[in-house]
Amino acid sequence: MQTGERPGFRLRKSAVLKEAGVAHGFSDRNGGASAPPFSSLNLSFAVGDDPAAVRRNRESFRTAAGFASLVFTGQVHGKRVLVVDGPLSGPDPQGYDAMITAARGVGLVVQQADCQAVLFFDPGVPAAGIAHCGWRGGVAGVCAEVVAAMEREFACRPERILAAISPSLGTCCAEFSGYRELLPRWMWEFRRGLFFDFPAITRQQLLECGLRPENIDTSHHCNACDPGFFSYRREGGRTGRQGSVIGIL
Repeated sequence: MQTGERPGFRLRKSAVLKEAGVAHGFSDRNGGASAPPFSSLNLSFAVGDDPAAVRRNRESFRTAAGFASLVFTGQVHGKRVLVVDGPLSGPDPQGYDAMITAARGVGLVVQQADCQAVLFFDPGVPAAGIAHCGWRGGVAGVCAEVVAAMEREFACRPERILAAISPSLGTCCAEFSGYRELLPRWMWEFRRGLFFDFPAITRQQLLECGLRPENIDTSHHCNACDPGFFSYRREGGRTGRQGSVIGIL
């Protein structure tokens, strides 16, 4: 874990990605400019926060992560992958839950409040990717779409790709009473009563894409249990979004 510019600003790191030397990080809710209930490092314009505070938070996040620019998208719990060739200007591109890039200096960002962010890096190209993966993204197969796009666009090899699953809703809090109607049967193996281990589901999907077990780093930190994170479930839906970022410097 590293500390950002202001007290309370922290970017957590994946051991696998840190060893590879790729720029990345996972923020929590601390060290920003937003007022309650978005206090304080909210990165989303879509939750009702003061836009000026969000802009300040995004700039602090960019500086702490070390990128010249960041790319955010309007996430919809789908599986579309945006290929980022360089810095983008204007409004956030809408309808994408994943991005890939081989451009330098551009950080790819996922916003989340319980869902997983999955970070990808192929050191042999180099190329990076990121996915916003809640239960809907898991059902849609967003991680498989990212791996396929990295193979197609940059000739990445799955056995070489490193992946990190961010802090997210843990098995302790991921109650899913409607699983029989909404989740495919193979995912039922990852439940304990009505509680699901969604990070383990994502890990299984990554393995099926050809990633090696030793190249997958899973955080077991539960956002809902830790008030230092935004949690949609814990806070009844009205809350901010932390961020996960990866890119090539």
